[in-house]
Amino acid sequence: MSESNKSYGEGDSTFQAVGGKDGLHALVSDFFHFMGTEPQFKRLYDMHPADTELSIDKLYRFLTGWMGSDKLYSQKYGSIQLPRAHMHLDVIDEDKQAWLDCMSMAMDNQGLDADLKEYLLIQLAVPAERIRQVSQARQAQES
Repeated sequence: MSESNKSYGEGDSTFQAVGGKDGLHALVSDFFHFMGTEPQFKRLYDMHPADTELSIDKLYRFLTGWMGSDKLYSQKYGSIQLPRAHMHLDVIDEDKQAWLDCMSMAMDNQGLDADLKEYLLIQLAVPAERIRQVSQARQAQES
């Protein structure tokens, strides 16, 4: 870990590093924009309702708390068990990578620092992998 990102994950340092409320909302909005406009993310986009407003709100609120700031998701939607919330989706290995690639594209568009981007992608890969595992376990049981 480089000197510049040692504080990521402490308190709300990650949330502040992405630009706080406005920066995170812009990141999530870009994420859904790229998911809806870049052909390599079509499969992911099709997993969401056509009106992405609710999905944007949920991801923004989840990431706010996940990045150490206010627990906005639970305040509006109640508790979340991320893998279980996505269990109904048929998530495959390529979907996990596409999700991370789309987030990477959004981070680049927002001009996030390379160290912050690397930190976030490593951290986001953990819940993405759990979502993939839970989905694949469900798919195996149904086979």
